[in-house]
Amino acid sequence: MEQQPPLLPVLPYSLIVGQQSLKLALELAYIAPRLGGVLLSGHRGTGKSTAVRAFAEMVYGKLPVTLPINVTEDRVVGGWDINQLMQKNDQWKDGLLLDAKDQLLYVDEINLLDDHIVNILLDVTATGKLVVARDSHSQTYDVPFTLVGTMNPEEGGLRPQLFDRFGLMVTVKTENNPADRLKILQNVLMFEQESDRDPMGKSSEFLKAANAENAKQKSKLEAAKQQWRSVKAEAILQKCVDLATAFEVEGNRGERVLAMAAQAYAAREGRSEVTPEDLGTVASLALQHRRPAMSQSGEVAWGEKEDADVKAILGLQA
Repeated sequence: MEQQPPLLPVLPYSLIVGQQSLKLALELAYIAPRLGGVLLSGHRGTGKSTAVRAFAEMVYGKLPVTLPINVTEDRVVGGWDINQLMQKNDQWKDGLLLDAKDQLLYVDEINLLDDHIVNILLDVTATGKLVVARDSHSQTYDVPFTLVGTMNPEEGGLRPQLFDRFGLMVTVKTENNPADRLKILQNVLMFEQESDRDPMGKSSEFLKAANAENAKQKSKLEAAKQQWRSVKAEAILQKCVDLATAFEVEGNRGERVLAMAAQAYAAREGRSEVTPEDLGTVASLALQHRRPAMSQSGEVAWGEKEDADVKAILGLQA
């Protein structure tokens, strides 16, 4: 099912100021879909939804397929069309997961979604396959997509088991740098003014420049997506284990995600081998939500102490 074009223009991704960790997580998950999706946790007004929609517009040319909070399992995986059944017609209706194939599936306030539905989403994200068994309808579909969920921690959290299933997590904070806040305001006001005057962006130099930068960034991500699996990571695998051990990560998913995220980051930077610096850059995204503190208190805070610990383990200069 094709997404309808947006009624209002979407702020170009290249105009989003700051939020480097948020943008990096989205880009890494696009480069290496097997990472398992991205969870963005932050208070209202921090740009989470704006960034997700802008990113989807840039790399897929359309808004993300969006999952409503009150969605049913049949709507997610597919089921018999109720309207047709009432007319005694057995007609199958594909679910939203098939609509999201090869693109981005977005769930706003994922912490308010039924845990059973979240489990389905994460299982399909991890395997890339959807198994549907409904009465006489039984089929397996290949449905690779990138899952992105956002949540406001003030409205409750996810079960620790679900936190761990997300590949990457970002704690999104308000940009407090005065210069960045001014630039955000300027970009938004200029975008609204120019898109009202020139919705297609054909004459506005401001919009043409933003769209050109988007095209440049997309090309860079596409190249990295083709190369990331060939990036050598053998030299840093022990460091991945060392980091997972030091942060008391349960299971082995943490070091796997850490290694893949570092490969994706190296590919994004145009390198053929992962460095310790790459690991240091992605460590918080891969490990912060897998620590014991998550299961004990739901706290996800990652600060200067944790960054210093990562640098010490990796032998990087503080």
